[in-house]
Amino acid sequence: MRCPKCGCQEDKVIDSRASREGATIRRRRECLQCRHRFTTYEELEHEGLMVLKRDGRHEEFSREKLLSGIRKACQKRPVTPKAMEDLVDHIVAAVTAKFEAEVPGEFIGTMVMDGLREIDSVAYVRFASVYRRFNEATDFVQEVQNLEARQ
Repeated sequence: MRCPKCGCQEDKVIDSRASREGATIRRRRECLQCRHRFTTYEELEHEGLMVLKRDGRHEEFSREKLLSGIRKACQKRPVTPKAMEDLVDHIVAAVTAKFEAEVPGEFIGTMVMDGLREIDSVAYVRFASVYRRFNEATDFVQEVQNLEARQ
C-alpha cells in the first residue's frame, strides 16, 4: 500500500478489525518512512457477478456505482453517510445471497427505491425519476401522490 503522504510503499499494519458487520476489514497502517498513519479497507470482491440491464447489455456489478447513485439521490438531504453505506451493504448482501452469476437490474433498482423510501422521500423521488425515466411533470406528481398514499 502506498503512503498517501510520501508515496513510500513500505508500511506496517498497527491495527486490524472487522467493520460494516464483517463485510470489510479496516486496517490502520503506519508508513515506515515518514511515520504517517492512514486507514485502508479490504472487502470481498464479487467476481463475475453481472447486471443484466434493461436494454439487454451486461455490466459488471459495482458496489461503488451503487453507492454513487444513492449519494446522488441523497445529495443535500439530511441522510448520513452511514445510512447510505448501510443501505448499500444491505443491497449487496441481498444480491450476493440470491444471485450467483447474473442479477437483473430491476432487482437492484427496486431494492434501492425501497431503501430510499424508508430513509428520505425526496431522495426516493429523485432516484425514481431517473430509474423510471420520468419525462413529464405529471410523472413526478403521480409518484409523490403514490408516496403520500403509502404513508
